[in-house]
Amino acid sequence: MRQLIAFPQMGNYFHPFRKLITNTTHLKVIEMPRITKETITLGTKNSPDTVCIPFKYNLGNFIEALNKGATILFQAGGGCRYRYYAEVQETILKDMGYDFTMYQIFERDHVRFKEAYNTMLKLNPYLTRRKLIKEALSALLYIYYLDKIDIYIRKKVGFEKEKDSFKKIKDEFIKKANKENSIVKLAILYKKTKRKLRQVKIDKPKNCLKVGIIGELYTSMEPFANYELEKLLASYNIEIKRFTNLSYLLWQKKLKEKYMKFKIRKYCKYTLGADGLDNVYRVYYLKKHKYDGIIHIKPTGCTPEIGAMPIIMNIAKDNDMPIIFLSFDEQTGTEGLNTRIEAFYDLLKIKKEADKNA
Repeated sequence: MRQLIAFPQMGNYFHPFRKLITNTTHLKVIEMPRITKETITLGTKNSPDTVCIPFKYNLGNFIEALNKGATILFQAGGGCRYRYYAEVQETILKDMGYDFTMYQIFERDHVRFKEAYNTMLKLNPYLTRRKLIKEALSALLYIYYLDKIDIYIRKKVGFEKEKDSFKKIKDEFIKKANKENSIVKLAILYKKTKRKLRQVKIDKPKNCLKVGIIGELYTSMEPFANYELEKLLASYNIEIKRFTNLSYLLWQKKLKEKYMKFKIRKYCKYTLGADGLDNVYRVYYLKKHKYDGIIHIKPTGCTPEIGAMPIIMNIAKDNDMPIIFLSFDEQTGTEGLNTRIEAFYDLLKIKKEADKNA
């Protein structure tokens, strides 16, 4: 029987991970559709009521993949309750009657090469360390370039003169990067893409509204999980700053942890689990860099973020930073989100004008 691999969706990160898995195992990765309402419906129906929303999204992904013939499922781990996803999801899916093998890439909070290599050896006994290192570096570079492109786009996308100009360039980069196995040629492709991005015509005022997005990692990185919040903000001609991406989680977070803890020592003496400490620091950062407002997003019931919220509110209050808290679950609708963002936008405009005239 032909082995087919699947893993949960999370924005455009599907592409570098598919390349990594395909090139190291020589097995086919199922081309999964983007997340839809059906995905979350499937996940919610078969999950415990009190489990966090990312679990339900992931479970829905797996059910759709298994229905398409997947025989091998990959799950990551670490952070908060995320470390238990693989074991619980495997139990649920096997109780539903599915036949598959589940692999957890790593079980701790940070990637460990030995764990990943031992897992991949089970799928390809001939895989060498050198080959895995080469492909992992290529995947990390791909992820880094995707994140750099997104960071640039967020600053400009709300002001592009021709709609979807940035999206077309990014989609073209992904299409070509998927076929490129040379690290050098991937770097050249990124440089060409940067030039194209800079050539996009924009109409951006010097004193535009700037908003920072902080919060739980999955809700931040999967567009469907936050109901395309960034696209909505761009429609209001807002410059967007989002901190959480895979580049940050995989290697930048560990390097910045002590610095962040030192900077917010007045408010927070301990790490809060997952990205709790990071999000407390980000309020300080956004104030220092003269952002107009903050949007904190999380799945309903996310324990680390619930623990961080009172501290975040205190820093925001002390620094006169408008902040809005958004919680997402399977019942969330776009109408309520649109209304709250519109009201927040009006508040930011009024405050910016008042500060200007003060």
